[in-house]
Amino acid sequence: MTHLSRVVVSTASLPRALSFYGDLLGLPSVPAGPGLATLDAGGTSVLLHERPSVPSDTAVAASFVVVDLDALVARWQAAGGAVVDQPATQPWGERMAVVRDPDGHLVCLVDAT
Repeated sequence: MTHLSRVVVSTASLPRALSFYGDLLGLPSVPAGPGLATLDAGGTSVLLHERPSVPSDTAVAASFVVVDLDALVARWQAAGGAVVDQPATQPWGERMAVVRDPDGHLVCLVDAT
């Protein structure tokens, strides 16, 4: 059976990426070695890999279900984080926002409610 095991995110700064994915999104992390950290996203691992990073708006964008979408986006924006699309109900029914992580990668945030 095929299933998604891991998403690898390249980051120029592991501590900065951990502040976004670990602190802001609340994903528990475990150091995985020099320049690496693994975070648990509910059965799928997010591997942060410190190496050169080139973001693209046309590449893959990870999507995370979060609690209190509006407050989370407001905290990210207040911290200087980039918000591409403010929280809004999408035509398919979910409430979603799109932000950039510290390396400029697009991240979709979906309200858990």
